[in-house]
This record gives sequence, C-alpha cells and structure tokens, in this order.
Amino acid sequence: MIDQPQIVTPRLTLRRPKLRDAPRIAALLNNFEVTKNLARVPYPYTLNMAVDWLVRQKRDWQPDSITFAICDAGGLMGFCGMHREGPDAEIGYWLGEPYWGKGYMTEAATAVIDWYFSITGARRMVSGVFYFNAASLAIQEKLGFTRTGLGKRICLAQNTDIDHIETELTRDAFYKALETL
Repeated sequence: MIDQPQIVTPRLTLRRPKLRDAPRIAALLNNFEVTKNLARVPYPYTLNMAVDWLVRQKRDWQPDSITFAICDAGGLMGFCGMHREGPDAEIGYWLGEPYWGKGYMTEAATAVIDWYFSITGARRMVSGVFYFNAASLAIQEKLGFTRTGLGKRICLAQNTDIDHIETELTRDAFYKALETL
C-alpha cells in the first residue's frame, strides 16, 4: 500500500476522505443544483448515503482509483478524484454550491491532474460533463481537455439518461495549458 497522499495548493488541502466528513458531505449533496450535474449521486441525499459511500472508500488505493476531499480553512467543500473508465482513468469532481465561481475547482482539478500525471506513466485521461454544465466544461477546456463526442449517461438525481459531452486530456495538452493559467 502506498502512503495516503495529500496535496496542498495555495488555498486548498486535498486529502483522503474520513468518516467524520459524512455530515458535511450529506449537507452539500442534498442540493439538487449540485446533484443534477453528477451521474452517480441520487437526490435527495442523506447522511446514511454519505456514511455508506465513505465506508466503501478503500484504504488501499491506486492513482487511477482515488478520491480527494477538497478542503479550505473552513472545512470540506467537495471532492475530486480518479476512477477507472475502460482503458483510461476518468477524473470526476464536485463542489458544494457555496463554493462555486471562486476558482476552487480549477485549483483542485489542476492539482489532482498534475499529481496523477507526475506519478503515473499515463499519457491521457478522460472526463465529460452533462450538456448543460457550462461551468464544468469551461474548467476542463481551460485545463486542456478537448471534446471527443457526445454520449449518454445516467443521472441518478434526475432519474434519466442525459446527453453527456465526452472529453479527453493528454499529458502534453495539460502541461501546455498550465503555461497560460
């Protein structure tokens, strides 16, 4: 097992989730404005759901299967992590609504992507957004992601399949994008 990673940025600490995070996770995710943007998160979202999710987080992790809690001095704000999607790792992320529009997710995603590329030999990763999530797509495009197609993904909060803009990021495109941030 590799030591538990922690990433520190100018405003944030990204750390592994803890069981004590459950009440805050439940409070932030029990908001349809947040969950409507996420594929695998139901709405309403309860404390029991948060506890169940936290219990299922593996103590052992791999770079393409890890979740980081995004925290500032005031506490937990959201999550950013990687999971395996076919041959590639997929990055996913969310922030509680009070933290939107302040550049936190760009900062967190940049740190996680840099961490991922620096400790793996991966040449690319994938992601995507529901077609209506312009803010998340703008973050991805700022970080060098390019659109690769349009698919469908289930949105548990909306209980339906929704058009999903598929994206990919190469190592080279990411580091080139960092030069302009």
